Amino acid sequence: MYLGFLAEHGGRVVAGAGLTLLEWGPTRGDPQPWRGRIVNVWTDPDFRRRGLARELVTCCMEVARERGVTHLSLGTTEAGRALYEALGFRTSGTEMVRRE
Repeated sequence: MYLGFLAEHGGRVVAGAGLTLLEWGPTRGDPQPWRGRIVNVWTDPDFRRRGLARELVTCCMEVARERGVTHLSLGTTEAGRALYEALGFRTSGTEMVRRE
């Protein structure tokens, strides 16, 4: 399942983020059968540094929480790392993860 979130300005999309819910199956450490992956985070260069990516990623996190998803992951660039760390994600191998 994919859930997308957009920010618009003047009738055009200026930022977006998505949450993919993956049926993972329960594990010994986590009985929740779903995992979430935040994808497609993007902000138009003219609209960066205004908190849009933070707001949209937070929407993804809230929807995941409402559905009981406790494990989120995402890929990042160096430019996005500080934002995700501020939102509670930690580096794990080649991606970042957040657990409730």
